[in-house]
Amino acid sequence: MKKKKQKNSAQRRIYFYFILSTAAALLVALLTATALEFLFTRLDIISLTPLQDKGWYWILIFTFTSIIIGLILASLLSKFMFRPINTVMDGMERLAEGEFSTRIDLGKYEGMQSLARSFNTLATELENTKILREDFVNDFSHELKTPVVSLVGLIGLMKNETLPEAKRRHYLDVCESEANRLRNMTESTLYLSRLESQSILTDRTKFNLSEQIRECVLLLQRKWSAKSLSLSLDFDEHYTVGNEDMLKQVFINLIDNAVKFATDKSELKIELEALTDTEAGAGHNPPPLRISVTNEGEEIPAGERDAIFQKFYQCDSSRSTEGNGIGLSIVKRIVALHNGTVTVTCNEGKTTFTVTLP
Repeated sequence: MKKKKQKNSAQRRIYFYFILSTAAALLVALLTATALEFLFTRLDIISLTPLQDKGWYWILIFTFTSIIIGLILASLLSKFMFRPINTVMDGMERLAEGEFSTRIDLGKYEGMQSLARSFNTLATELENTKILREDFVNDFSHELKTPVVSLVGLIGLMKNETLPEAKRRHYLDVCESEANRLRNMTESTLYLSRLESQSILTDRTKFNLSEQIRECVLLLQRKWSAKSLSLSLDFDEHYTVGNEDMLKQVFINLIDNAVKFATDKSELKIELEALTDTEAGAGHNPPPLRISVTNEGEEIPAGERDAIFQKFYQCDSSRSTEGNGIGLSIVKRIVALHNGTVTVTCNEGKTTFTVTLP
């Protein structure tokens, strides 16, 4: 209520200043005209003989009548002229109070429409930011709760002095695992937050994409060897321009994810190829590159294939301890910064993640 009174007071001040300035202009004009008329009369340049008896009387009437009419007109004009300003002020006030669903309409004039579009775009961005912030806080709080509760419970158990040494060591190992999971989730979340706030891709260089993918495979050798996976790397040498460190994170995440959900002793296939002119369309020189990572295992349900790119989403709750649900969100954001796309398809027990880079 107090803010509304302040807003109305500000509007009244605007009206007052506009009317006052209009009246002052009218008064100055009339006084100037009167002074000139008096001067010309004294110098016998003009004559007021026909109105000699009541000339000044009519001038006064004319002056005050003009001022009154001017004030009335100024008041009416101010309401019309300041209507868009009032609408914007009302909208800004509602945004300041947290009503980010506010939208305004300033009529059909091009200039006013442009102002309304700018305001509505601002309101939309604020609304989206609010939604993202609330979702992030809720999701992060939920994911943070699980390892914290586990750590608290295990530490409580280890306080038991009669606990066998073997169980104590086992609980310590679990505590270490949960602490590492908590650290990885925090680091990944902070990294994703930085990516989401970044709109311009920096540190672009030309590098050998084929060699980078081979390096990622070597870095994850321990994991795919533990599951006895057979690797199929089918590609020639291809170069691309982008942020090398970011793209390395993309392929580490995708390959690690493929290994994690692959069936033991199955095949892990990675392909890299340049799109044909028919696939890429006209105007691409050099043509875009397509990278596919395919594993054999349980397919992702059709209704969840879009959701897996959301923060903290895990469609396989039985393996939730193996990740934090942020890796694919990072992949999607990095690929988007490179103006590329990432998709997932499932067919005959195989899951394929495909990245296309311009």
